[in-house]
Amino acid sequence: MDILGYILVAVITLVLGAAGGYFYYRQVSEQKVKSADVLAKGIIAEAEAKSKELELQSKEEAIRLRGEAEKEINRKRQELDRIEERLQRRQESLDRRFENIEKRERNLNKRQSQIDRRANEIEKLNEERLAELERVSSMSRDEAKEMLLEAVETEARQDLARILRQVEADVKEEADRKARKIIALAMQRIASDQVSETTVSSVPLPSDDMKGRIIGRQGRNIRAFENATGIDVIVDDTPEAIILTGFDPVRREVARLAMSRLITDGRIHPARIEKLVQKVREEVDQIIQEEGERAVYEAGVHRLHPDLIKLLGRLKYRTSYGQNQHAHAVEASRLAVIIANELGAEIEICREGALLHDIGKAVDHEVEGPHAIIGADIAKRCGVNPQVINCIASHHHEVEQESLEAVIVEVADAISGARPGARRESLENYVKRIRALEEVANSFKGVEESFAIQAGREIRIIVRPEEVDDYEAIKMSKDIARRVEESLEYPGQIKVTVVRETRAIDYAK
Repeated sequence: MDILGYILVAVITLVLGAAGGYFYYRQVSEQKVKSADVLAKGIIAEAEAKSKELELQSKEEAIRLRGEAEKEINRKRQELDRIEERLQRRQESLDRRFENIEKRERNLNKRQSQIDRRANEIEKLNEERLAELERVSSMSRDEAKEMLLEAVETEARQDLARILRQVEADVKEEADRKARKIIALAMQRIASDQVSETTVSSVPLPSDDMKGRIIGRQGRNIRAFENATGIDVIVDDTPEAIILTGFDPVRREVARLAMSRLITDGRIHPARIEKLVQKVREEVDQIIQEEGERAVYEAGVHRLHPDLIKLLGRLKYRTSYGQNQHAHAVEASRLAVIIANELGAEIEICREGALLHDIGKAVDHEVEGPHAIIGADIAKRCGVNPQVINCIASHHHEVEQESLEAVIVEVADAISGARPGARRESLENYVKRIRALEEVANSFKGVEESFAIQAGREIRIIVRPEEVDDYEAIKMSKDIARRVEESLEYPGQIKVTVVRETRAIDYAK
């Protein structure tokens, strides 16, 4: 076969393959189209079903939303109706008020016109009265006015003088009341122990045989002791005791301690006496220094001169009417601080002035003159504040008081020295006042017993219930309080308590 035949066969083969492929592709395409149509129809049917379902849901949601909207609209409409109704009522109320105000304004206008008319009539009558007065008195208006002013001025001066006297009396009464309150408060807040001492010290002996050893051969021991201490030794018939007497409290304390140690040691001879007295004197000086520092610390005073501290320590051995002056100085300082706080005075000046006010008593047996002036001179030499010096010098009125602080120091000194128990004389007066309180209570009818308690700040009365009823008990407490106010003098206040009770008693047999 030649080349042309091969070509022809190839062409025919290609034509037949193309025709077969065409028919195969067409068949396959028709099948795909059919399956696609089926799938499309299924999708369309499903879509139509979902569309219907969504349409139903949307309709239901729309119906629900429409219902809620209608409910909200109804609620707001009702609320608006209530607001409108409230506004309507308020408007009606305002209208009624406005009408009342208009009526009141019309009435006021009428009343004002009547007042103006009456004022005009009164003014006219006043002018007529003045003219008639001028005619009757033969005086002009200015002359009558001047006379009237003079009479009014005279009367006003009299009233003013009376009012001033009344105000002065009220102010004095109020000042006295406040002063008593402040003093009572200060006394209640201070409670110090008091040490009672005298100018005589007693030294106990183990036996009366010791008296001969104290006197010594031909009295040499007792003379050496008196020369070394400056204190008189009295050896008498007092059993198992000897007496040391002297006006210098420090020397007397040195003698007491030295004698006690000599008796304990048993070696009594002039050399031993001089050596022991010197040693005891040094110890007492140390005690004095410590007591002075303690007083300064307890009183709260700072930067005090060492000499003043030592003199304060010497006050431990100084008494006045049985009251220890060391404790008295500290107590007066505390009282002065309390009073200064209440009155707004300079606290530090009052504190230091009260602590040092009796500093002169530490040396008044050595220096002549009032202890206040002696103390002021000592304080001046030690560079103390001039106001404090005046407080010291004037607390017994030897000099003029120049400040409120000086008066406070004097008051604190008086309170510390005069309160119950501080001094023996005051104690007697205190006991008398307690007895007087009970006597006042017992003088009333129906009183069975009365007791003054709490240092005289309260009196408790027991009455007989068959003679005094509840009303009489109340009246009796007032009457007793009034009687106490009229008949007694006392600081602070006294509580009167009337006790009425009924007791039923029987016995089981």
